[in-house]
Amino acid sequence: DFCVVYPTAGLGYYRLPPDRLRRALCRAYNVFTAEQFRPFNDRIIPAAIIPMYTPEEAIEELEFASRQLGYKVVMMGSLIRRPIPVLVEEHPEAAKFVEWYDPIAIDSEHDYDPVWEKCRELRIAPSFHNGARSILLRNSPSNFCYNHIGHFASASEAMAKALFFGGVTRRFPELNFAFLEGGVGWACSLYADLIGHWEKRSRQALENTNPERLDRTALLALAEKYGSATVVDAVRRGEGLDDNGNGTGGVEDLDDYSRCKIARKQDFHDLYVSRFYFGCEADDPINAWAFNRRANPMNARLNAFFSSDIGHFDVPDMTDVVPEAYELVEHGLLTDDDFRDFMFTNAVRFWGEVNPDFFKGTVIEKQAAEVLAQPR
Repeated sequence: DFCVVYPTAGLGYYRLPPDRLRRALCRAYNVFTAEQFRPFNDRIIPAAIIPMYTPEEAIEELEFASRQLGYKVVMMGSLIRRPIPVLVEEHPEAAKFVEWYDPIAIDSEHDYDPVWEKCRELRIAPSFHNGARSILLRNSPSNFCYNHIGHFASASEAMAKALFFGGVTRRFPELNFAFLEGGVGWACSLYADLIGHWEKRSRQALENTNPERLDRTALLALAEKYGSATVVDAVRRGEGLDDNGNGTGGVEDLDDYSRCKIARKQDFHDLYVSRFYFGCEADDPINAWAFNRRANPMNARLNAFFSSDIGHFDVPDMTDVVPEAYELVEHGLLTDDDFRDFMFTNAVRFWGEVNPDFFKGTVIEKQAAEVLAQPR
């Protein structure tokens, strides 16, 4: 009945390092795609592609795509390839072979808050579709599947972690963020890991490992009572008992969660579960994990929603994907209500919570309004 379509060819345009070429191709793609789909906007809404090498170019294209072309959906760049300055200066011939990847929401050389503010102003929910093939451990020259398996999930996890730890969902609670084609298994694991690490490495919990609190006299007494002569000698020398602060790397604020201002466990639900959405393929049985309250901390259901390639190697017949997604119900892994949320409700909430007018004029306007009128 209705779909939002994201690009394949356009995936490469916003990643191109040359500024003029990248921006020109993104602009040309957005103009062309808007023209092609405008007659069908009651049933098909396309996504604009937004370059993100700098906040300025992102804001300029967001403004143009939204105000001039009428886009309501965007796919934004992330994991931006950046040169390493010292390498450029000292070994310019090697600089193009060694780069670092900027996840844009943490430790970036740019402040992207103005971009998120522009998304809030334009009522646009950011979505990301990035891969990690050819990065680090996905560099096999002979095996496509070795490089392909898990690469979307890996890239999505990096972006989600950056948004969370960078405090973006804290500062911009009106926005929802989507990660496409990586499934939801990684997101369930990350959600649990974020909580587990906070329980052990919150600012308060870190006091358990504060070297200043070490009672060296008591430690030596225990070593003399229970340890060998070698251990006693090592304790007397202070071997491995660094208390001069070198282990912090000079970081003043040791609370990794300080930007998102975690004060209680419920904050993870508010800043992660409520704000993040995950595009899942029909043939992925791990989709069921998102809806398994017993498996997720605080009985959470993650916002997985159906998405599918329509012309790739994994979808030889696009008419099969919806029946394939329903197999999770047939196998007892999803309830009918879960399946409705997966196929419809979560997608409506992703766009409609940020822009309540998103579905006006579409063939599902009435059904979407009914979803958005219901409390979560």
